[in-house]
Formats: sequence, structure tokens, C-alpha cells
Amino acid sequence: MKKALVLLFFSIALVIKSMAYTPPIEGMWLPMFVDRLNYAEMKEMGLQLTPEELYDVNNASLKDAIVGLASGSAPEGFFCTGEVISPNGLILTNHHCAYGNIQEHSCVDNDYLDQGFWALSLEEELPNEGLTASFLVRMDDVTQEVMDFFEAGMTEVERSSAIREAREALSREHSEDGKYDVTVKSFFEGNEFYMFTYITYKDVRLVGAPPSSVGKFGGDTDNWMWPRHTGDFAMYRVYTAPDGTPATYSQDNIPMKPKHHLPISIKGIEKGDFSMIWGFPGGTQRYLTSHGVQQSIEQSSPIVVEVRDEKLSIMREEMDKDRALDIMYSAKYSRSANGWKYFKGQIRGLKNLDVYSQKKELEEEFEQWANEHEQRKEKYGEALDLIQEGYQITNQIVEPLKYMEEAIFQGGEFIMPAFSYFTLYGRLQSYHEQDKVGWKFWKMFQESALDTSVINPMIRSHKAELDDQYDNYDTEMDRKVFTALLELFYEQVDEEFYPEILHSIDSDYGGNVKAFVDNIYENSLFVSKERLEDFLNDPQYEKIQDDPGLMFTASAISKLRELYAQQRSGQNKISQGKRLFVAGLREMNPDKSYYPNANSTLRLTYGTVEDYYPRDAVHYDYYTTLEGVMEKKDPTHREFRVHEKLVELYENKDYGRYGTEDGRMVVGFITDHDITGGNSGSPVINAKGHLIGCAFDGNWEAMSGDIAFEPELQRTISVDARYILFITEKLGGATNLIEEMTIIE
Repeated sequence: MKKALVLLFFSIALVIKSMAYTPPIEGMWLPMFVDRLNYAEMKEMGLQLTPEELYDVNNASLKDAIVGLASGSAPEGFFCTGEVISPNGLILTNHHCAYGNIQEHSCVDNDYLDQGFWALSLEEELPNEGLTASFLVRMDDVTQEVMDFFEAGMTEVERSSAIREAREALSREHSEDGKYDVTVKSFFEGNEFYMFTYITYKDVRLVGAPPSSVGKFGGDTDNWMWPRHTGDFAMYRVYTAPDGTPATYSQDNIPMKPKHHLPISIKGIEKGDFSMIWGFPGGTQRYLTSHGVQQSIEQSSPIVVEVRDEKLSIMREEMDKDRALDIMYSAKYSRSANGWKYFKGQIRGLKNLDVYSQKKELEEEFEQWANEHEQRKEKYGEALDLIQEGYQITNQIVEPLKYMEEAIFQGGEFIMPAFSYFTLYGRLQSYHEQDKVGWKFWKMFQESALDTSVINPMIRSHKAELDDQYDNYDTEMDRKVFTALLELFYEQVDEEFYPEILHSIDSDYGGNVKAFVDNIYENSLFVSKERLEDFLNDPQYEKIQDDPGLMFTASAISKLRELYAQQRSGQNKISQGKRLFVAGLREMNPDKSYYPNANSTLRLTYGTVEDYYPRDAVHYDYYTTLEGVMEKKDPTHREFRVHEKLVELYENKDYGRYGTEDGRMVVGFITDHDITGGNSGSPVINAKGHLIGCAFDGNWEAMSGDIAFEPELQRTISVDARYILFITEKLGGATNLIEEMTIIE
């Protein structure tokens, strides 16, 4: 009897546990459809807000607290997300999102990367040229408006041209003479189109950032890993003109008055709590076919890992020798290292989770469905054949193309400045080839700096760009990196894919790549800001006509264009096939709610705070604490150093109101949300609309998540709001920032 009761209670416990557990919710959903597609499920999971409180065009809603951060590309290509956390335009995002700006403001004497930065007044906040913050005003379905530009029988090239024409027309019509930034994006592989209207602010100032020993704690070792103990957060502030409109930087500007800001909850989290994440995920490939998976695993991704492995090892060795160089290259290193580990993890995930077989199974199901009826076969029967044919073309050139992109164009930093001088070079050449009278006539214009001269505006423009182009640039570092990567390219790529100029390595340099590179760095204008400046002060054709850096760039660009042209025919087939494939999938499963791939537009994803089991006999809890920071502490390892004051706060358990009831300081937590790059800095929001954390990473076991969602393994890693406030107040001493926030205790 006793045994039976034990079994009964055990069974009841299992039932209760299974009832309490909510399977992860796949999808990055468009907020304009939340009421129709997601709200009922979200409410059932615990959401306490109305649909209008989430997304509303006419009234303030949660969407008005979410911001897309960009650097010269708004409203396209948001590199991170931020959220408004005060009525004075204070923005929270990730430390790694702000890292480039922190680095730009740092030097050996003011080492904000090492010591952190906290503005204790508005006057101390630091402007960041080119950084913008965009808020979504509204989104609209413009599928029919775009399709009105289509004609029957269009090729893929003609279709792309029509889409471009439609986008430009809609942008002109809805921008209200430049008041708004308007962009039209393609969804479901070109089957639908939506218009996004943004208001973009151009005065965004750095307000606060913890030292890297907090903001990057764990470095590359812990990147993409759980358990995680990184305080990955930083703060900006958005400024406006005195009348509240967007304006470029001015001392007269005032802090923005947002439509909505997120209150911050310090009540804590529990396993199973409902939460949601809003943000601008950059890009996913959930509709990638088995052919794409195979190409990624076997061809493209391994090359990225190989090349960046070599690049990062050289950079790290040189950076460790000199703190000034370390500061100068820290942001570049961090960006490259993040991608290196991402692709390394993605290969591992795709293989371990056998994503290829998952995709293949879906394709076989689709093919069977399409062939069941003649009408379907006529409409969708060629979809997978087109995709296969496209990959047969791109497979032939993907490897040399990827080596070209990574080893050459991500190798020598002189290439991009050199590329920008092509027009000036051509103009100088044409003048030089004129008779002497014509040449003297141009010199007269050049020397008098008349605005009517064609060439003078070019020269002024290039002079203005010099600082940006050669900021954080070291000639010897660039030489070492480029030499190693060009040697790799030279060894790994077949000669038929060489830029023409590389054939001279054998003929003129006896196969010595280093000698070839040394000629560029010893004689080119483009490896030195000073050389270019001297040239622009007296821009004579003879000084640039045989420049080895310019000649190399011209040859490399020519080959790159050739490879892209070969790839384009295959990509056009793939695009056409995928459009049919995705349209067919949605028709094949009419009761399933499909979400579009991420494309740097505002999305909502929702789920719960959850632990997970990464592998046999291993369990990961759903949160980490400051105790784990101290366990990892290693003064001899650059990635695991801990600030002395943080050690002191830990030893004294001086956590203020941010610690738990049992005297612990929570650092990070995980949820089962579906996010990707671009979501970095996104708010984690509870059922009441309060901020509980800031998302910054995914987990190693599910690195294939951009291609296939893994419900049992995929987790989002976030820094806890309590740790953010604790570091800000106790370590940073920035009580002024705490006082302007709305904190829910």
C-alpha cells in the first residue's frame, strides 16, 4: 500500500511538472500581427498586457521603448538593439555593442576599456559620430503595392529591379519630406513585402560602461557558453533639438523625451516565468534547404574559421606586446573573434544535430505533396530542382570566393581606402593624358581651389575621410596580418581564381609572398595616412599611377566582380526556387503559423525562464551568481581578471537592494527565447512589461539555431537587471543614473 501511494504521488508530481512546463516557442514574430497570431498563447503563458500595450500606432506602447542602433546605415542594418529605461532618453544595450565607441574614447591615459566609464552629469556624456538610434513608428503590409510593379514572365534580375523601383517610390511617398526614414523589406523569400517607418535620432552619447573585466568577463573563452558570468551592458542617451526633433550633435540639444520607457524590476526571476524579448534580429536562414546546409558545413564556414584563426593569433600576439596597440585594435579583434567562434559553433551544431537530415526529410515531404496533384506540380514542381541547380553552380566558386572575402578583403586594411580612390585616379589619368595646355589649365584650377573644378571636391572629400579611414590603424600590424592571409590564399586557392596581379608573385618575386607584400607596404600611399595626406596636398598622377596598393586593389576587385557574376546566375535560380518552396510550404500546412526570417526589422519572441540538459548526465541551472565570477577569477589570465572593488563588494556581501534574500548576487540567467545577432542588447521583459534583463548571447549547444531552431537546447543568455543596477551603483558610483530610472521593488 505504501509503495502504491509513493508511486501515485510520484505520478501526480510528474503530471504537475509536465503541466507547468511550456515547450519553447519558435519564431521571431512581427509585432503588427501579435494580436492575431500570438496574443492568446502569450496570455495563457502569463502575459498581463493588452495587445494595444504591446503594439499601437496611435498611442504609446511597448514598441516605443525599443531602439535600433546603427552606424551610418539606418534604417537598414541595425547592429544591435537598445531599450529606453528612463524618461530622459537613457538607453540600455550591451557592452559589446558599445565596445567600439568605448574604444574610440579610450587611450592609455583614459583607459575606459580597462577602468570603465560613468558620466556623473549630462555634461560628461560623450558624443559618438555616426551612431544613430531609430524608433519604429509603424509597419504596413505593402505586398500588393510592390507586386503592382511586377509583370508576367519577369526574370529574377527584372523582378529585383521592379522591387527596387517600388521601394524607392514607397519611400518617397511616405517619408514626409525626410521627416521619417522609410524602408521596404522582402519577407518569406520574396512572397510578401512590408514597409517600416522610423524616426531616427543622430545625437547618441555614451553615458556608462563597466570595466571590461565586467563587461567582457570570460572573453573569447566563455563567448557563446553557459554558465556565463558576464556583465554585458552599457548605456547611451539619445538627444534631440530643443523642440524634440532629431538633430545632429549640438551643445544646445536636450535629452530625448520618449513616448514610453521600461520600468526595471528587481523582484527577481523564477524558473518558468513568462518573458519576452523585443529587438532587431539581423538575419536567419530557417528556410535554408539541405543543399545550403551541406555547402555551409563542407565549404564556406570552415574557411571563415581557418582564416580568422590565423588572423586572430597574429593580432593577439601583437596586441599583447603594447597596451596602446591593444586598445587600438580591441574592437576589430572582438568583432572578428565573435564571428570566428560563431561559425566554429555553427559547424559543430549542424553536424551534431544532423540538421541536413531534418531539411532533407522536409524536402521529401514537400516533393511528395507537390506531386500529388497536377496543379500543384505545375506551380511548385520545379522549386527544389531550381535550388539544386543553383547550388551546383555556386558550389564551384564558393571556396575561392570565401577565401577572397576573408583572406584578402578582411586581410589588408589598405584595400578599402585604395578602392575609394579609383574615381580620383581615373580623373587624374585623363588629365595627364591631355596635352600640356590642358594639363596646365587643370593645374590652374587646382591651385586656385575654384569650386567649379571637378577634381577639387574629390580632394576635399578624401582629406575629410582620412581620420576615419586610418583611425585605429597600424601599418606594421596590417602588414603582418596581410602577409599571413595572402600566403594562405596563395596556397589554398587554385591559380585560375587568382587576381591577375598575384601571378607576378612567381614571375617577379620567385614565389615569395612576403616580398610581394613588402613592396606594397614600402611603396604604396594607402598604407600610411601621412603619405596620403602629402599626396592630397599635391595630387599629381605620377605619384599614384603605379601605386602597388592601388594596383593590387584594382586587380582584386576585378576578380571579385568576376566571381560574383558567376555566383549570381546560381543565386538567381536559388532565389526563384526558394520563393516557390516557401510559398508551397505555407500552402502545404495551412493551419500552421509561419514566421519570416529575421532581416533587421523589429520582432517579438516569447517564452520562459528555463534551465536545460546539454548532454547526458549534465544539468545547467537557469541563473548564475557573483560567486561564479570569483570561482573563475584568475589574475594571470586577461579574460578572467576581476576588479578589486568588485572583489571587495563580494567579500562584504555589499549588494544593497539588488541581492537575493539568501544574500547572493545574481549575474545572468537563461530563457528559451528564439533570438539571433542584432538582438544583442534587447530587453528581456516580464509579464507586466518590466525589464528584467538584457540579452547578449546564445548558447554553444544550439549554434545551428539560425538555420534550425532546437527547442530542447536553444537558450538565450542575458545579464540580470539586478546585476546591471548593482554594478552601476556600487561599482560605478553612478547613482545619478539609478535615480532617473523607474525601479520596481
